[in-house]
Amino acid sequence: MLVVAEAVNGRQAVDLWQKQRPDVTLLDLRMPKLDGVGVIDEIRKEDTSARTIVLTTYDTDNEIYRAIKAGAKGYLLKDAKREELLECVRKVSRGETCIPQALVEKLAAGMSSETLTGRELGVLTLLARGKSNKEIGANLFISETTVKGHLRSIFTKLNVLSRTEAITVASRRGLVQL
Repeated sequence: MLVVAEAVNGRQAVDLWQKQRPDVTLLDLRMPKLDGVGVIDEIRKEDTSARTIVLTTYDTDNEIYRAIKAGAKGYLLKDAKREELLECVRKVSRGETCIPQALVEKLAAGMSSETLTGRELGVLTLLARGKSNKEIGANLFISETTVKGHLRSIFTKLNVLSRTEAITVASRRGLVQL
């Protein structure tokens, strides 16, 4: 294996990929200028068979889903053992996918639950910022009663019983960032 380039941001990663055309590209999800999913999108516009592996510290089902949907062929956490990383590069180079079973299970668990609407995500984001129902309503220009209805729906979809539990589950799934 030979490293042909290293980028300091997502925009540079795309530029270097265009120049070098590596067999396999390793990407982080969170990079300045263009995130990993954006890099994958741009690369795959030019070459749908491009092989990318996400190597990151983020393991929420939402992050995994976004990367796989964009076309990542592998997904590893940065604490993966060296042999795991090398084997993943080999697999992806052969055209196989490489996603550890624990991450597949996390992704499946997240996908099996109902998706929150855009409005519910807005309510959840404000809830995570510590806003009261009244403040959430004022921010979103909806009544307190409507906020309570959205919260009931959020609790049902996330299978939780409290505001705190909703924030914890949403954070773990990557729906909100604390």
